[in-house]
This record gives sequence, structure tokens and C-alpha cells, in this order.
Amino acid sequence: MSLNLSVLLSESARRFPHKTAMVLGDASLSYAALDGMARRFAGALRGLGVQPGEHVALMIPNVPHFTIAYFGGHYAGCPIVPVNVLLTADELAYHLEDSNAVALVAWEGFAGAAEAAVRRVPGCKHLVLAKADRTDLTAPAGAHNMAALLAAASPVTAAHTTMPDDTAVILYTSGTTGRPKGAELTHFNLFFNAYYVRTSLVPTGPSDVALATLPLFHSFGQTCIQNAILAGGGTVVLLPRFDADAAFGLIQKHKVTLFAGVPTMYFALLHHAGADQYDTSSLKYCMSGGAAMPVEVMNAFDAKYRVNILEGYGLSETSPVASFNVLDQPKKAGSIGLPIWGVDFQLTDDAGKTIEAVDVPGEIWIRGHNVMKGYYKKPEANAESIQGGWFKTGDVAKRDADGYYFIVDRKKDMIIRGGFNVYPREIEEVLYTHPAVAEAAVIGVPHESHGEEVKAVIATKPGQTCDAETIVAYCKERLAAYKYPRIVEFRESLPKGPTGKILKRELKA
Repeated sequence: MSLNLSVLLSESARRFPHKTAMVLGDASLSYAALDGMARRFAGALRGLGVQPGEHVALMIPNVPHFTIAYFGGHYAGCPIVPVNVLLTADELAYHLEDSNAVALVAWEGFAGAAEAAVRRVPGCKHLVLAKADRTDLTAPAGAHNMAALLAAASPVTAAHTTMPDDTAVILYTSGTTGRPKGAELTHFNLFFNAYYVRTSLVPTGPSDVALATLPLFHSFGQTCIQNAILAGGGTVVLLPRFDADAAFGLIQKHKVTLFAGVPTMYFALLHHAGADQYDTSSLKYCMSGGAAMPVEVMNAFDAKYRVNILEGYGLSETSPVASFNVLDQPKKAGSIGLPIWGVDFQLTDDAGKTIEAVDVPGEIWIRGHNVMKGYYKKPEANAESIQGGWFKTGDVAKRDADGYYFIVDRKKDMIIRGGFNVYPREIEEVLYTHPAVAEAAVIGVPHESHGEEVKAVIATKPGQTCDAETIVAYCKERLAAYKYPRIVEFRESLPKGPTGKILKRELKA
């Protein structure tokens, strides 16, 4: 039995060749055109000497080039490594080296970071730059123009044969060590997750239109919007950068039926001053994930726009959908819903013992078709995170008598800022490189629109002085825009336990 994720696109191109698949601004692509370009990109990869099984990284925002390169890589049998477009050159170089990517496809706007990163990673032999549909884009020495490659390449006639358990995508997610790890998701992981979303969670088909403002490099947007909608023959309307006014305009213009977002997006749409001038009556489905949705925001949004926001839960390691409130059962605001079909949840105590009682908190362990193969080249992390087929999430929840789950805490110190995962250890390592910093701890503090904001608490070295603006600027140069602290507090010393460990719970209190 073989399976290649490109089937999501190829089957819809066969069934609906002339239907609009993607829209960006005033431009649109039919399924035949999108599929043809993906097949040409596969041919271009082969022309560059990229072999099946070699990894191809993508640093592309929500534009058709992401989807073309994504499925083109699958057609060529190359696992795809999507990376956050906000990464600095240092961060990107780590991702390229750790993933063994032999090629990077980057949007022209990120050429500086892309060029610098590729220069530092000898194994990454090819840099491909893309912008709109221009073949006249000047590429630096050694780099390739994506449009020119597509124009010159011959399309592949069939996808390279891959097996269901072969790696399709490597998604990077950080852990408590602060070093990002690549979750290996298989063709079947991603195929079935997208299939479930479009057939059971929010049933969609050729008449549906989805707004893609969640980043496609993130698992939520990739599976629940791009893959699920294209698999059903629907239309994906791209919005590269979320803006409430722009989102409302696209919903009205294209009669969007599906919107998926993180809570900060719903907050912005709910409180947008000009919302009443737009027609949002086409919306049938709204999905929320990435962070806990405030109950007040959910209820107010549902009432104002006459929709039913379905909130769920998942991780990059689970493709990502693991649980959701569903249409055919009562919604419980504040809950992450029920495990999806074929997926098991169990709550465990610190000793690894299963918790059977209701309303007793425990760590969520997940088992099912959606769970990754493991972290790429991280046997120790795999041994720690996967036990007897169960993936240990590090998230703490409780279960009610109806089987619904409610997140109550995060076992890890992770901060969720605007739907993006921020890991304190990574920021602390940067802070400790500042010459004036003696001690540093990073915590999340409540924020009205972002959910949480990043706060650094610092003690300076004797005789050294520093101010908040300096610390923020220092971190801003070394970290992606969503990671650096916006709030800085200085103390003479940080609270510690008997072993000398900084007590973050006291800082949060």
C-alpha cells in the first residue's frame, strides 16, 4: 500500500480542474493550474539534483508559492520542513542544519535571513527565492528564481511512491530544553487528519470558501485550512497578515464559509469598530485553537455574528487535531471538547498512573493515528515523550462526567502569545548572554488581546546598570518578533528554592 499527501491536490484537480483553488488579492489559480505548478516544482527539484527522501525547507508566508512548493515537494518524494517566517538567520540556520534540509525555498522578503542561514549550513545546497510570478527577480549568486525554475521545468506525471508511514512533513516545536525539535509527521498522519476535519469536524466541499490567515507553516492552518479545503475541492482565500478590516472585507467579498483562528483574532474581530458595515452572513463554521478561548469572547462572538465557534486542542506532534467540540453534540464553552474519532486520551498522575475519576487534573497522554513518528534525530526526547504508544503532551487537564476535557494548566513553562508558542528557556539563554545580566527568568503574564505577554525578570551583575529598553532591543535583534519580551522587571535577586532553582511560581504570584 502506498500513500502520498499530494493526492489531496491531485484528486481535486482531476475532479474540478477549472474550479478556483486559491485566491490572493485579485489573482486566482484554478485547481489545474495549482496542480500543474506543483508538478513543475517537483520537476524543478529533480533538475536541481534533489533526491527523493531529501528534505526541503519552506520559509514562505500565506501565498500560493507555499502550497506549490509544499505539494511539489510531496510529488518529488521530499519531506517538507515548514519554518516560521519570523525566524532570525541564527534560528533559521539551526532549523536547516538540524533537519538536514538540502534546499530552502524562501519568500523574497526574507532573503536576507535566508541567504545568511544557508551560508552557515554547508548541507543546504540550494536556495530558491520567490516573489509573485516574476521571472525577472534578481537572485543572489548561487540562488535560484522560483518562477524561472517553474517556467523551465517539466512537470512530473506521477508522485514519487511513498508509504503511509514515510515522513511527509517535519514541524518544529520547542520543548523545555528551549531547543526546537522536529516532529516527523507521516503521509497518513496528515492525510487522515485533513480527511477528518473536512468530513466530520466541519463538513466542507466544493461550494465552501475558507479564509487562510492562520500561517500555513503552522500545523493548524496547514491541516485545517489548506489540506482539508483543497481535499474537498473548496476555495482557499489567502490573507498573508491578519488584519481585522482586511479579514472582514474578504469574508464579504468571497462569501467565506469557514474561518479558523486563534483567540486573539476573534478578539480583534469582535471589537473591531467597523465590523457592522460588513456582511458576514456567509459564515457557517468557525474553529478556534492554539490557545484557550476566553468564554466571554466566545459567547459574545457567537451572539454577534450568529455562528458557533468550535474550540479544539492539538499539537504539532498530533498533526494537529486531537480533540474538538463537534457539531452533533452540545458545545461546552471553555472545553477542548472530545477526542476525535480513533484517538484516545488518558489523564495520568506524576507517577504515570491513569486517573479514572472525573474533575481530577492530570497530564494528557494521546494515542492514535494522528501521533507523530517521533522527533527527528532525537532518541532521548522520544524516549521521554512517548511511552507504550502514548504521547505525553505536558499539558494538564481534567475530564467531566460527559467525557469533555478542560485544560487547567501547562506542565511546561510554555507561554502562548497570540497563538504562537514561546518557550522561556530559549529567551533566557539570550538574556544570559547580555553582559549586564546576572540572573534571568521569563514568564507569561495575562494580556487582554494576546492571551499572554512575555515578561522578563532580571537581576543585574554588581556594578552594572541596564534599562528595559536596552533589554528589549537586545532580544529583538536575536529572537523572532513574537518571542522577545515586551515587559521587563528588575530585581536585586530572584527567588530561589533550596537547590538554587529560580522559583517562577513566586514571580507569577
